[in-house]
Order: sequence, then C-alpha cells, then structure tokens
Amino acid sequence: MTPNQLQQYLDKLDVTLSGVDNGVVSNTFFASYADMAELQSAQHRTIPFENFDVFVGDSISLEAEVRFEKLITRSRGGYCFEVNALFLEVLKTLGYHVKPKLARVHLSGTPSGRSHQVTLVTIGEEQWVADVGFGSNTPRAPIKLETNIEQQADFQVFRFIEVEDFGYLLQRRVEEGWLDLYSLDLAFAARGDIEYANHYTSTSPNAVFTQSITAALATSEGSVTLLDTTLRIRQGEQETQVSELDQHGYFDVVEREFGIVVPDEKRAFILARLYS
Repeated sequence: MTPNQLQQYLDKLDVTLSGVDNGVVSNTFFASYADMAELQSAQHRTIPFENFDVFVGDSISLEAEVRFEKLITRSRGGYCFEVNALFLEVLKTLGYHVKPKLARVHLSGTPSGRSHQVTLVTIGEEQWVADVGFGSNTPRAPIKLETNIEQQADFQVFRFIEVEDFGYLLQRRVEEGWLDLYSLDLAFAARGDIEYANHYTSTSPNAVFTQSITAALATSEGSVTLLDTTLRIRQGEQETQVSELDQHGYFDVVEREFGIVVPDEKRAFILARLYS
C-alpha cells in the first residue's frame, strides 16, 4: 500500500494516527493494540459488509488495486475476502506483524470448509484476531487469542474455547447462551487457499452469499443489517426496528443506511431476484 493510499484510507475513516503524516509511517509510530482497535472500530463503522456483487454473479477480485478502488474510492463495501484483506494490508503497511487465516463458519450448526478470512496479529507476546467482515456478528474490537476468558468488545461479549479437530472456536454470548461463530486451527493460509475459498464462497449455489443479499454496518450505538428485503436496526443488543423494503425505494434505503451505491446496470437484476 502506497503512502497516498494509506492516507486516503485514514481520511475515509476520519482517523489520525500519531507518527503517520500524509500516509508516511515514521519510526515514531508504535504498532499498538490501541491503534489497531481504533482502526478496526472505524473501518467497521465506515466500510460496510455487503455481497451485492456476488449476488449478481460478478467475480470477486483479490487484487489489491481493484479492492482499494472498490472499497475506498467508490461508495461500496465487500465481504470478508475484501474488507479483511484491506484491513490486513493497512496493518502491514503500519508495521504490524500480520498473517491471513482461514476459519470454518459454525453458524448453521454444521462447520463449513475454511471459508472466512480473518487476520492474526501478533503484538509482543500476544496474538489477536482482527475481523471487520463477519456480518452482523463482526466483533467491535480485536479479540485476544486466549481461551476460556470472556472478552468485552463494546456491548458484545466473546470467548475462545478449544474444540477437538477445529482448534480455537470463537463464540458470542447471546440471550440463549453461547453462539458458535467460527473456528481457527491456525493453519498457514497461502494465496491459493484464499483464492479457492473466495471462489467457492462467491460462486457455489450452496454458498449463502450467492443466494441472498446481506449487508451490515456498525453504528456508534449498535448496527444496521439487511437480509434480502428485511432491514433491522439495533441499539446495543436490542432490536429496535424491523422494516420490509419496497422495491421502488430499495436502493435509496441501501444508500441511506449503508452508504452503498449499487451500479444502475445491476439494479434490475437484483430486484427481479428479490421480488419475483
């Protein structure tokens, strides 16, 4: 990532980092947990999680320049292989020790293949999982890779437990107990592994993202989410509004709530799939 791109990113997030001037990282910048957490929170509130391109059958590029143009230059978001890859690139440019990892998703009760990209960050002797792309369950702060301790991320509570065969399982505390999110065995993730996972997730008829539209954006007090035509607004853990969107105002709401501007040429196809 060039200094100009880093500065564009920081400007979009409205974040100023001590030791970074016009995108140039000086030797006074210290790669701390606090700055990483500030960046994760800011990206989570600024760049939405969304899969409109997948839903219409477009390929998802893993090339850095394409990703940057989509997420920073245009009014778009992306799913984990895009938003988490951007976050990893930013942290790496700032001098953090980072590695991409692939996780198995457990939300359905049956673990998936390794289909969710996160970032493992090492700061001193500690390791953290940074994730800005897990939809409505995206952690609002990095989660320390340590088992059997409850970790607060704003109003959310998470924990890692160890599970045979799957390694570290991230859970979120909900009203009914603990919800299984995803597991990490910390295996090395080569670019080819990520390409395979991205291809399956964006093309398979068995993948949720090819069958439904989903979008999520954190707010200062909660979140706004979209599943096909259903919009939900939450304050903290409490759902305060549920709306069914009319097709005539669908993209106006998407732009207002998420800042996503869907290209005109894709809109008719999306509406036909959603409202047929």
